[in-house]
Amino acid sequence: MSKNVFVGDTEDAKLGRKWLTDLLIERPVEIVFTKKDGTERIMKCTLQEKYLPETVGTGKPKNEDVLAVFDLENDGWRSFRWDSIKQVNFSLESENA
Repeated sequence: MSKNVFVGDTEDAKLGRKWLTDLLIERPVEIVFTKKDGTERIMKCTLQEKYLPETVGTGKPKNEDVLAVFDLENDGWRSFRWDSIKQVNFSLESENA
């Protein structure tokens, strides 16, 4: 079983989380993860400004164990736990190509 590179307080985990967050800001990404109920979920999501609705913060403190993203197929905010990620898929092609 391979180690999840996004988990922990190591420099590698911090770099992995930053890499994925930056990638989500840049383009749509498909994340495969395990939901709390144990089922696998594939979510096409992004943090690209052009897809995001205008929102106001919830006032809740940020949980460093999860990342909130915009689900492009369900048109709404969803989140996943860093330790539940199984796979990350994305295209190197520009959306404008």
